[in-house]
Amino acid sequence: MLGRDVELVYYDDQSNPALVPAIYAKLRDVDKIDLVISSYGTNMTMPVMPVVIPKNRVVMSLFALAVNDEFKYPYYFSMFPAGSDGIHEISRGFFEIAKEQRPALRTVCIIGADTDFAKKAAEGAHDNAIAMGFQIVYERSYPPTTVDFNPIIRGVQAANPDIVYVASYPLDSVGIVRAANEIKLKAKLFGGNMVGLQYAALKTQLGAQLNNIVVHDFYVPEPTLHFSGIEEFLNRYQIKATSGGMDELGYFVPPFAYANLQVLGQAVAAVGSLDQKKIGDYIRSNSFTTVVGDVKYAPNGEWARPRVLMVQFQNIEGNNLGQFRKPGTQVIINPKELASGALRFPYSQ
Repeated sequence: MLGRDVELVYYDDQSNPALVPAIYAKLRDVDKIDLVISSYGTNMTMPVMPVVIPKNRVVMSLFALAVNDEFKYPYYFSMFPAGSDGIHEISRGFFEIAKEQRPALRTVCIIGADTDFAKKAAEGAHDNAIAMGFQIVYERSYPPTTVDFNPIIRGVQAANPDIVYVASYPLDSVGIVRAANEIKLKAKLFGGNMVGLQYAALKTQLGAQLNNIVVHDFYVPEPTLHFSGIEEFLNRYQIKATSGGMDELGYFVPPFAYANLQVLGQAVAAVGSLDQKKIGDYIRSNSFTTVVGDVKYAPNGEWARPRVLMVQFQNIEGNNLGQFRKPGTQVIINPKELASGALRFPYSQ
């Protein structure tokens, strides 16, 4: 960029938010970095903000839910297709699917981890459920250190809900899916915002236990999704992922991480400098062409137009990774204009 080689300077935050402020202070004060990119996710992005805001740095975040609702920082930009009302948008499609079913579904259970992302997602799910006329019959959070989810799912089962919504992170998601299969959860619709079920390692680990679960996603290899350049990117990425110990499919985070830097690179090239105000003003005022489609930002730094997919796992047999590379195993149910198949209903059938 600007005739200079780009160097990526980074440190392992160990997925521990407490380590993040010191890391970004070092990047700022010792490494003298020019451009700021957050780590992955809501929990790791929140502690970045107090470090970079006093220095008026542009912040490019990745898959962080509604972080700027608290800070209202003008130079924050989120690579996350949940839109300007992400707290509600991230689960809206799940409840729209529930609303369409006949005979009508009436009761909901909401469970979620006690973390920044899950609490926000569960709060939005609560609001969506009430707004769409559902009755919440069971609602609880659990500590992020929870390893045994059978008591939680037994509590859900005892409430006998039509719909079970979950906001979870990867290890929780695995435990909850296994508990639901072990206990033979009787819900008619099960899923929600279960992070981790989008990753290759967990898909192959859980295999057919995933069938009929509905979760959010942002890109799957279904025929209704077409973004220029994403197949070429994934081909290059997957070759490296196989030998690098990374997610072997790379559908969930990698294209958006790449797109985040496409936006930043286009902005730097357009303004012709590393002036943070000029870069921020340009990003806020323009649209960008990326491998995940055209991106334009709302005033709060989120995507101006949301594009949250609700995907149902179908036709999964065994633990073969190859089946997830083909259409038909991760079927888009919502939004309707991108739907690639019909809902298999009920979940417990």
